[in-house]
Amino acid sequence: MRLILTLAATLTASTALAQGCGGTFGDFLGGLRAEAIAAGHDAATVDGFLSGVAQDQSVLNADRRQGYFQKDFIEFSRALISQNRIDNAAVYGNRFDAVFDRIEQQHGIPRGVLLAFWAFETDFGQVQGDFNTLNALVTLAHDCRRPELFRPQVLAALELYARGDFNPRTTTGAWAGEIGQVQMLPRDILENGVDGDGDGHVDLKGSSPDALMSGARMLAGLGWRANEPWLQEITVPSDLDWSLTGLNHTKSVAEWQRLGIAARGGQLGPARLEASVLLPVGRKGPAFLAYPNFSVYFEWNKSMVYVTTAAYFATRVMGAPVYDAGNPDPTLSGDEIQTLQQRLQARGHDVGGIDGILGEKTREAVQTEQERLGLPADAWPTRDLLSRL
Repeated sequence: MRLILTLAATLTASTALAQGCGGTFGDFLGGLRAEAIAAGHDAATVDGFLSGVAQDQSVLNADRRQGYFQKDFIEFSRALISQNRIDNAAVYGNRFDAVFDRIEQQHGIPRGVLLAFWAFETDFGQVQGDFNTLNALVTLAHDCRRPELFRPQVLAALELYARGDFNPRTTTGAWAGEIGQVQMLPRDILENGVDGDGDGHVDLKGSSPDALMSGARMLAGLGWRANEPWLQEITVPSDLDWSLTGLNHTKSVAEWQRLGIAARGGQLGPARLEASVLLPVGRKGPAFLAYPNFSVYFEWNKSMVYVTTAAYFATRVMGAPVYDAGNPDPTLSGDEIQTLQQRLQARGHDVGGIDGILGEKTREAVQTEQERLGLPADAWPTRDLLSRL
């Protein structure tokens, strides 16, 4: 489910060119071998690691086929959030109560946040993926779409292999090389892996304490602010200036309150906190206040719809009610979103690519054009907006 975004994604395109990609697979493996040995790995270890590695076309097919993220928030969240998952979150939360207590004490991350990731990534460890991890990583490193991300992951997997924590023949996971119950890439495991059960190894596949503690450490390293909220459903006055909404606009909670924003249940976060009003499907749908911790979710996954759903599910696990779906304008199809992105790009907007996915850059461009055209600037594209463009 994750969209391949970890600390390694910060490497630059120039690094990718220096590392190389494409060409014959044999030559590519030779380059990997030379780089690994130059980095200090024993030649016999490298050869044992790479022995038998093969390209996997099904990995490339999966990489090109991420249309699941074209769904809108309501459709996506209803598909992922079931009563069974809510019930299981309670079961697993109780089963690993001591682990979640440790996480909250050390990192200030509520259990609902980790339970939501655990549920969405692998159904609490039950569905971890059956792609050979090394084959997946090498295939994606050889492919020239994102070698700056995946080539370092191959070398990180080699380091795990040298430590006895990775078997290139039997380690399996997601198509993009993530491993274990909360789906972490090898480099993240190296940097954030925690031996949560005290057996001397970091085993994110077989040990739930290891997986949960490692995921928590990674979130903390990505900037999670201890003991602060992340997302909260709100009610919004009908006469709000919609151009103030969106993740690119922030105000203090106190300022939002003065504008008529209120919690749908309970109390808003501390008055001093900065927050954004998030309208996942426009002003006629559910509304949320997104606190600073919400931005950390985008370091785990870049999909707006996934991030919002994961953050919302975490609030459900912690006792929040089902959101008020409202009556939003119909969602544009993937093809219509692509047409919209083309027209926005033609007007000089950076939409982050023509992919049919309504991401944050496309939403910001939509909001700008809505303001220009005198429409309610809630960043939700409608067919009326599409026709006007």
